[in-house]
Amino acid sequence: MRLNTNEENEVILNHHTDAQWRRREQELVQWAEREKKRKHAKKTTLLGHIHVDEELFPALMLLRQKQIATEFSCAGVSPLDEPEDHSLYAYLTIIASERAEQFIQLTMKRMRHRVLISFEPKRNRYDLSSFYIGHNRSFCQLIQQCAEFFENEG
Repeated sequence: MRLNTNEENEVILNHHTDAQWRRREQELVQWAEREKKRKHAKKTTLLGHIHVDEELFPALMLLRQKQIATEFSCAGVSPLDEPEDHSLYAYLTIIASERAEQFIQLTMKRMRHRVLISFEPKRNRYDLSSFYIGHNRSFCQLIQQCAEFFENEG
């Protein structure tokens, strides 16, 4: 999957239907209107010298072992989490490389509509995020499964 582009903007790599985009927007509106109560603080653990969300730690470890460099990550907001201390969507940023491209292809194939994948040519990186707010925990689990599958293939 080579992108020959000089664009500075993000390029969305996977497809979602109009109905899926409408559902995503409706979910965002509902989340914004809903009262947000703190249940517990975000849980983090150290990956090297960086604090990462516990839910993404296993996937990040596997990706690191497979020489797939990650830059940023967040497990996303949940009714069980601190709403002000999370991104609305779980996300993972991967630095572009040949191995990263292979992982992106695998992830698109396995996660389909559950993931939004974009490429930033200017920064040479991929951004993967949960497509729906309510799917953040499953996003973390599915990213881990993709990393495990990639681990077994590599």
